[in-house]
Amino acid sequence: MVIKTLIMGAAGRDFHNFNMVYRNNPAYEVVAFTATQIPDIEGRVYPAELAGKGYPKGIPIEAENKLFELIKKHNVQEVVFSYSDVPHEYIMHIASKVTASGASFKLLGYHQTAIKCSKPVVSICAVRTGCGKSQTTRAVVKALKAKGLKVVSVRHPMPYGDLKKQICQRFASYKDLDLHKCTIEEREEYEPHIDMGAVIYSGVDYEVIARSAEKEADVIVWDGGNNDFPFFQADLKFVVADPHRPGHEAAYYPGEANVYTADVVVINKIDSANPEDINYVRENIMEMNPGCQVIDAASPIFMEGWEKVRGKRVVVIEDGPTLTHGEMTIGAGIVAAQRYGAGEIVDPKPYFKGTILAALEKYPHIGDLIPALGYGKKQTEDLEKTINACDCDLIISATPIDITRVVKVKKPCLRVGYELQEIGHPTVAMIINDFLGKAKKPAKAEKPVKAEKPAKKVKKSK
Repeated sequence: MVIKTLIMGAAGRDFHNFNMVYRNNPAYEVVAFTATQIPDIEGRVYPAELAGKGYPKGIPIEAENKLFELIKKHNVQEVVFSYSDVPHEYIMHIASKVTASGASFKLLGYHQTAIKCSKPVVSICAVRTGCGKSQTTRAVVKALKAKGLKVVSVRHPMPYGDLKKQICQRFASYKDLDLHKCTIEEREEYEPHIDMGAVIYSGVDYEVIARSAEKEADVIVWDGGNNDFPFFQADLKFVVADPHRPGHEAAYYPGEANVYTADVVVINKIDSANPEDINYVRENIMEMNPGCQVIDAASPIFMEGWEKVRGKRVVVIEDGPTLTHGEMTIGAGIVAAQRYGAGEIVDPKPYFKGTILAALEKYPHIGDLIPALGYGKKQTEDLEKTINACDCDLIISATPIDITRVVKVKKPCLRVGYELQEIGHPTVAMIINDFLGKAKKPAKAEKPVKAEKPAKKVKKSK
């Protein structure tokens, strides 16, 4: 009997889970994907070219708010939850509603969905969005390149456009970003790799991507998205934790799973977090994964022209996903404005336009700053209108890209950068050197979690 299945996702993990477990699998019929978190990704079709046998018209992608209607309409027997950066309680509310509707509820495991590569893989993941994966990834890439190795990075998917054209994408120059019509969110992840002279892949079909990356890499770096676990079997796993959100390392899916399987946990931002919160995160990590190594790290900020900030009325732009489903209320831009003596941090919310205003309504916790959202042409245009409508002297932009490349900013704009700074030992370079000094071994099995020994009591986020 064929099991009618629905996959809940957000244009990333959902497609990968389908490709790994359900594509060309006669035991299942996937009747639909649902989509959330990212605007305007529903209403598309997972194309027949990717869906495989049995799906000549592809698979419809519907809005998640139609979930229970779809379960009833298609007599769905199994719902597979396939996206990340969500509280445990949220997942169980969904699971309760699904099971009450008559369907089973499923989460797929790491080894069930991870691709084996012929080259060593170093992964960088996190417990939440906005912990500092990007600067950690840059540190890992630099350490590998310093050993004379050819590094190819592979990014967690962000296929928000034509899926048939995004099966396997390779980025080595800014021209490639323009060629593939990358969104702001994609540019934020790809540009730093290009700036380091590294190649980065992304797309939809990670089996194709893995085989392409292997051909030109000595080492593959998995650059994770949100707090998801890797799509590749990793030989060395870095996981980044954030003491600004103590307790989240044990309270969000699948970030908690990342902690259990980490070889190295980076406790980031210790220069700006409360000491008691740093200790709380450290104790939680040691309880959850006593065998991992821990790196203490800061994320110092850099800003050319910082002296121009003093006394000025500034508007701050921060990384979008970190503020929205990452639930942060400040970032490096706010820190820079305060450190360099801004006269006033202007609240830009009265100037929000169109889809940027809609994001505020969905995520009301956003502080006195603009989320750099640009998932499509309309949202990018609304972002430009929002920035230019603000009454201020200058803009402070703390996104990983030069925002002026994609929007026309009428006010002076200063960029904030940040890099990983390890405190004491071990460092990223030391761990990479030790890793390279050992013969490559098969990916380790996940450390079993004993039911009778749960993680410490979780502290609520602040």
